[in-house]
Amino acid sequence: MAKKTLIEDPEDIEIFEAYKRGELKPVRNSKQLIASARVAAANFRMKKEARINIRLTEGDLDELKAKAEEEGIPYQTLIASVLHKYINGRLVSKGA
Repeated sequence: MAKKTLIEDPEDIEIFEAYKRGELKPVRNSKQLIASARVAAANFRMKKEARINIRLTEGDLDELKAKAEEEGIPYQTLIASVLHKYINGRLVSKGA
């Protein structure tokens, strides 16, 4: 069974893993950086605003739940991540 984490967003998990590997370094002048990041986040619409309903076969849903458990994330987060990667052109087939 995969180890559960309190972090649910796949991008946040990726950042946390990079931090644990020592790939992230502190920055100087962090107050100015934080202020500019807040402005950028506000302009980017960071809030989740929409809900959807989707019908899936029970088999597909079971497979999604199993994959999500392997990743240690909720299955809804996995679905959202896959859709986000697809619309941003970052989802590619294994053969590509």
